Amino acid sequence: MRKEWILLFLTGVLEAVWVSGIKHAATWWEWLITIASILVSFKVLFDVAAKLPLGTMYAVFTGLGTVATVITEIIFFGEQFNPLKLLFIAALLAGVMGLKFVTNDGEKGKSV
Repeated sequence: MRKEWILLFLTGVLEAVWVSGIKHAATWWEWLITIASILVSFKVLFDVAAKLPLGTMYAVFTGLGTVATVITEIIFFGEQFNPLKLLFIAALLAGVMGLKFVTNDGEKGKSV
């Protein structure tokens, strides 16, 4: 797996941190973590965008961010567990992984 794909995965995880932070931050240090997560996430995202196909990269970023955010909300913030929600999240994750597997990394800069 190329370094860019690993970095893109990490931006999806960071997205869960900053989205949850925007919703739940109450102290200055929680806001500091939220803002730092936003800055690092988008810096890495822009760097990765220069090397991966833009359409696929954005779909993977938003899909993984959505999955990570929902799981974070369930585990850490007591969001109601719904088996159907998890089924649809699994379908979303399968689609994101499928996009990664069918994307030719040589299509640099092209939209899907």
